[in-house]
Amino acid sequence: MKPLRPTASLLVQLLTLTSLTLVTAWAMSTALLFLLPPPAPDFYRLGEIERTYRGSPSVFTERRPLLRTVQDKPPGPVLEGRSIPTIRAKIAADLGVRPADVVLAGERGPLSDRRVGRIIRDRAARAGVNEEHFLIYPFQVGVRQPDGRWLIVRTQPEFGLSDWQKRVALWFALSALLMTPVAWMFARRLSRPIQVFAEAAERLGRDPKAPPLELKGPSEIGMAARAFNEMQERLQRYVDDRTAMVGAIAHDLRTPLTRLRFRIESLPEDQRAKYASDLDQMEEMITATLAFVRDATKTGERTPLELSSLVESLCDEMAETGAKTEVEPGEKVVLEGDPMALRRLVANLLENAVKFGGRARARVFSDQGHAVVEIDDDGPGIPPADSEKVFEPFYRREPSRSRQTGGIGLGLAVVRTIARGHGGDVNLINRAGGGLTARVVLPL
Repeated sequence: MKPLRPTASLLVQLLTLTSLTLVTAWAMSTALLFLLPPPAPDFYRLGEIERTYRGSPSVFTERRPLLRTVQDKPPGPVLEGRSIPTIRAKIAADLGVRPADVVLAGERGPLSDRRVGRIIRDRAARAGVNEEHFLIYPFQVGVRQPDGRWLIVRTQPEFGLSDWQKRVALWFALSALLMTPVAWMFARRLSRPIQVFAEAAERLGRDPKAPPLELKGPSEIGMAARAFNEMQERLQRYVDDRTAMVGAIAHDLRTPLTRLRFRIESLPEDQRAKYASDLDQMEEMITATLAFVRDATKTGERTPLELSSLVESLCDEMAETGAKTEVEPGEKVVLEGDPMALRRLVANLLENAVKFGGRARARVFSDQGHAVVEIDDDGPGIPPADSEKVFEPFYRREPSRSRQTGGIGLGLAVVRTIARGHGGDVNLINRAGGGLTARVVLPL
């Protein structure tokens, strides 16, 4: 295994990304403060408000228009401030009404912000306006009419963003656009080692003898990769040791079985046949167990395999021996797999379908990145409670161990072991019209 070459710590990279983000935000705020002009509020001279009251509103090009409405109640909330009484008195004198009949309403007092007041005075001076009193958007000026109703002059409500807000939003959008490639590169750099690590873990589940993980990335990922490789080696040693142990036990069992065969030769004929049958069954179980352990732990070379052709050839071979098998026409599905193991998987399912269901109908197709093999039979199906138990080693719904009724119960266990060894799975599904469907799903 090549030594890992970790780069900077994940903590350091995250701190770098965070610092870069903060510096960018600080620079953007500084640019907003010094480069963009301050927002100038919409302000209206008292003369403009009074002309609107009289029915001759001014035309504004850069400010919201003033609206003139009538309502039964005075506007609110009432504005407060040192200049409010003066403004009310001037409006009342210009319109020829009592000050008590004039109400100024809005969200804030006029010129409550000194900076805003300076901006308004500067703009008024540039425009050659000598009027001292103004009202700032939003506001409402209500004048009580002789009939008790109120004539309201107010600014048009704001919809959408103001010019200042649009400029700020545009600046933020441009800044985010400029930061997107940098953020993408950092995210790619941080996520790539983790993605490779996850792919290696998934590959180990499909192939225990997959090559060790080689990864360049942060030091934390390097430590995890070393632990992952050591775990893979320990698992492989554990499986090899257990396989060797089972093989040794089975080998040692054959010796006393052979001695028993010689000793039963002296028994009477009727007893000798019974003992010989039991010995044959024991030897068959030992042989099947060894084959199961070997197939479950020994993985063959994975090569491109055309699954449809494999199923068709097995059905043809069984049909030549008199079995009722057929394959539905379908698409060609190619996957990476162990040819011998997949051949045994399909053969076991076809044999079960013929043995317990009378006939087998197979189909192969692809579905959402997976190869699917389905084999139907015309049998009685299985109870839902047994749909998972039948995949356990040595489990049989028919309790006898007679070869005529189905062997010793390792066929479906081998099927599931092979399917899961390829990253897939197998399930048995009862069909609504009767019969059973064995469905194998394998990743492409």
